[in-house]
This record gives sequence, structure tokens and C-alpha cells, in this order.
Amino acid sequence: MKIIILGVGRVGIYLAQTLDAAGHQVTVIDRNRDAFARLGADYGGQMVLGTGIDEDVLKKAGIEKADAFIAVTNGDNTNAMAGQIARHVFKVPHVVARMYDPIREDTYRLLGLDTVCSTVMGAEKIREMVGA
Repeated sequence: MKIIILGVGRVGIYLAQTLDAAGHQVTVIDRNRDAFARLGADYGGQMVLGTGIDEDVLKKAGIEKADAFIAVTNGDNTNAMAGQIARHVFKVPHVVARMYDPIREDTYRLLGLDTVCSTVMGAEKIREMVGA
């Protein structure tokens, strides 16, 4: 599977490393060149420097042949916009965008974007752990 990951922070690194190790063709995009060093020597995928809402950068990453696009930057708006571009402009079959703000998550889901809200997931897990 060809997977593009936007954002080389903690989540992006973990996804890139595990998906690459599982044999997927992974490309990461980040606007900070230094972020790529954190992927480690075992990462065998591609790295593209740039902004994930720039169609030329997305094309350089191979979005036209991507099976999945995952947006995990630290910005909800960037993740949502990049996800919308991947889904509606490039017709990527599987698109997921991480959101921090639960209100934004609901809005973007209404627009047809698959989202994961780490704020809600974390709060629910903590609530379960304390038995509340």
C-alpha cells in the first residue's frame, strides 16, 4: 500500500516507522528538514520537504498514486485542508486527519473527512481508567 503521511512529529514518526517496517511504501511530508532525522536509520521510505496543502508538494510525494493519506501535523486547519485536498482533488481512497478540537472534528466529519480526535480519545481513556 502507498501511504503518505503529512507531519513528522511523534505520531507521524511512529506511523511512518511501523508502516514502513510492515512493508508499505511510505512517504512523509514535513516543512521542517530537521524533522526527518528523527525517523531513524531504519526508515526506508521517502521524505519530501514542503507544505502539505501545496498541490505540487503532494504530487512530488506521489499523491496521484496513493492508497492512503494521513494528516497528523499539530494544526487542525492544516490537517483538515490537506485531507480535503487529498480526498476531493486527488481522489485518495483512504484519508484520515487528526484533530485536537472536538468541535472541529464534528464539522469536518460532516464535510466527509475521516478524523481522529486525540483529545476525545485521550479523555475517554482516562475516564475509563479512573472508573468514572
